[in-house]
Amino acid sequence: MPQRPNFLVILADDLGFSDIGAFGSEIATPHLDKLALAGLRLTDFHTAPTCSPTRSMLLTGTDHHIAGIGTMAEALTPELIGKPGYEGYLNDRVVALPELLREAGYQTLMSGKWHLGLTAELAPHARGFERSFSLLPGAANHYGFEPTFDDTTPGLLKATPALYIEDDTFVDELPADFYSSDAFGAKLLQYLKERDQSRPFFAYLPFSAPHWPLQAPADLVAKYKGRYDAGPHALRQERLVRLRELGLIDENTEAHPLLELNAEWDKLDDSQRRASARAMEVYAAMVERMDWNIGRVVEYLRQQGQLDNTFILFLSDNGAEGALLEAFPTFGPELMSYLDTHYDNSLDNIGRANSYVWYGPGWAQAATAPSRLFKAFTTEGGIRVPALIHYPALARQGQIGHGFGTVMDVTPTILDLAGVRHPGKRWRGREVAPVRGRSWLGYLSGETATVHDDKTVTGWELFGQRAIRQGNWKAVWIPGPVGPATWQLYDLSQDRGEIHDLAASHPDKLAALIGEWQKYVEETGVVLSQSPFQPD
Repeated sequence: MPQRPNFLVILADDLGFSDIGAFGSEIATPHLDKLALAGLRLTDFHTAPTCSPTRSMLLTGTDHHIAGIGTMAEALTPELIGKPGYEGYLNDRVVALPELLREAGYQTLMSGKWHLGLTAELAPHARGFERSFSLLPGAANHYGFEPTFDDTTPGLLKATPALYIEDDTFVDELPADFYSSDAFGAKLLQYLKERDQSRPFFAYLPFSAPHWPLQAPADLVAKYKGRYDAGPHALRQERLVRLRELGLIDENTEAHPLLELNAEWDKLDDSQRRASARAMEVYAAMVERMDWNIGRVVEYLRQQGQLDNTFILFLSDNGAEGALLEAFPTFGPELMSYLDTHYDNSLDNIGRANSYVWYGPGWAQAATAPSRLFKAFTTEGGIRVPALIHYPALARQGQIGHGFGTVMDVTPTILDLAGVRHPGKRWRGREVAPVRGRSWLGYLSGETATVHDDKTVTGWELFGQRAIRQGNWKAVWIPGPVGPATWQLYDLSQDRGEIHDLAASHPDKLAALIGEWQKYVEETGVVLSQSPFQPD
């Protein structure tokens, strides 16, 4: 019997399309670049618009509205509570990938952010992971620093205290030198070293970096001092040039204009520009530190002679985060005064444990260009992410793949490679949802030219944002104030930036896609709802 492959799935949190070197970045990511250039880079790979929906799709192969994360748990509104698929955690209507792999003899290991349930009964160990160290909520201070929560704490900050669990036991106290990326990398290395060498492994390494709050070791931040002083417009143009040079976008690709959702760079005063550039410096350092930890894991596999037999997938969970948190009612009207009281966001302290900053829509759109917008939107900037596959046993290594793919394809692909059959509609006496994704095995082995043909229909919905795609045709519905609150139509083969709306000139095509959208709603149980995360 041939040796079964190991699997290492690495997930970045809010990483933009061009945020690693092999995808056009100036940020130092040598370990990911080496994997990417030796492996397969994917330029049309898609997730959900935000993190927990994507994570549910990644681990089940089906749509997040079916898997229990119809909306993020933090965004459940009264009209959604109790609706099927809106439980706010990974529900029992799905069987998780680690459950199936563990049943098939794999050792299943996880270290990182979970975001699919906040109790021990909903933690990774309850969904198939033999060993796990996890941050349960969607965000936390990367150094484990948390001020006292009281009645003045803004809404969403109160909902995301640091909550770590190892296997089925909550972690009462983090070590003094805790830093999230280092801790997740070190814990996975521990599990790999302690593992049963007679069994293949499935390892899941979902970082919480570079999600806000932006925090990184001071020596790394110093490396980027001054690098971003020209502002996000300049960085955006620089990245676009590099993307063309690398062959990741066509020479004639038209980038969506940068939407000025906050004050323009030239209208900021010197101190505001310095603080904004510093936030980007810290972001870059976070990405570099994540890469260093990935390098530690990859080097261990190399030393153990397991690297060539390990299928490695790296991706981001959504587009870059461009939210202006100060404009979100969910955080409460006193967010800035709360941060002024409990944190030190002075220029020299930005990036430290007791600072709390984010970088906003300008920098996010530098990372998602040429696409439109960023995280939380169903435009390409929110759902098209960097992804790479490194596995020397398959063809298409050292190549760039421009075909469409979705995060729902991950589970059927890994099951195929492991020789494990998905149970279909029943598992262990209960009904479960079949996969909606498609295995990449035929494409990766060179037997087929694509994974999805022009007949494949894929839908998206979150926070009232909608999209439906068939082949290269895509219809999107973006509510105000950012969008027109009407269906728009784009031909992505000619218009990657979603700039030229063809709804008026192709009414039949738009009508057909809207019909497919209605089917998607019926199949997945979408409940349209206003998001509490809409900015004022």
